[in-house]
Amino acid sequence: MEPQASSPTREFVEYVARTLAREPDEVEVTESLDGNTLVYHLKLAPDDVGRVIGREGRIVRAIRSLLRATAMRQGVRIGLEIE
Repeated sequence: MEPQASSPTREFVEYVARTLAREPDEVEVTESLDGNTLVYHLKLAPDDVGRVIGREGRIVRAIRSLLRATAMRQGVRIGLEIE
């Protein structure tokens, strides 16, 4: 896994979440390695979780699609968990 590849991706996840959140100061993104998958953990204020997930999960699916495209270009696996 390439460590420098994760930083811009983490910043992307944080930027999107802060843009969508009503309480952007509550947004926290951490990353961990689970086997061969880099997992981003997104912590939000309770009221913002639904805003980031979106109707029927459309927004979070779109974010995950962009992460998958990034991961394919970098040759890694990326996951996103919302807490």
